[in-house]
Amino acid sequence: MPDLPQLLVFIVAGWLLNLTPGPDVLYIITSSLKQGVRAGMVAALGIVSGCMVHVVAAAVGLSALMSTSTLAFNLLKWCGAAYLLYIGVRALLSSGASVPLAGAGTQQATPESVDLWSVYRRGFLTNVLNPKVALFFLAFVPQFIAHDTAHKAWVFLALGVIFNVNSLPINFGYAWLADWATRRSNLVQRGMRWLDRVAGCLFIGFGIRLALTDNPSST
Repeated sequence: MPDLPQLLVFIVAGWLLNLTPGPDVLYIITSSLKQGVRAGMVAALGIVSGCMVHVVAAAVGLSALMSTSTLAFNLLKWCGAAYLLYIGVRALLSSGASVPLAGAGTQQATPESVDLWSVYRRGFLTNVLNPKVALFFLAFVPQFIAHDTAHKAWVFLALGVIFNVNSLPINFGYAWLADWATRRSNLVQRGMRWLDRVAGCLFIGFGIRLALTDNPSST
């Protein structure tokens, strides 16, 4: 394991990276805005679970194989792009429906009305089908592992777990802030009918960008 100063740098860098907006943050915020803070937190757990799949795969060498295999990279890339496009189109098609805001008084979503398993599953698939997540861990984590470290795979796995666990406060914070905004901002409530349109366009953009991503090994 890295020494304490280097481990602290790793943790702080992870927090800064998790603050960067992207498909994960967008999904957490929209889930929390529409279905409440519980849904936002479950979305965050699904996203972290998807990241853990890539961490374990990288630790055993599967992600390293994918980073050098154009076929493996493209298969996962196209699956991930298709899924992001699916989410985007689905959001656009549902934008005309009247969706109760999570914090909108008497219309507040109840625990029974929220399909948390579906929220979790979508968050999980958003990350597990994105090869850029695997490549991120392959590029970021090894920088904190000394060349002479014994059992590098176990150290990689431990650092990956630390990174994902430390991402939860950031992701839960996004969920809480989104839920807080719906309870205190009339502007957010009036603008909710545009949320699906904006989110749909963004997810479609993320999907197109992923589809156009080249395997680093081929450049």
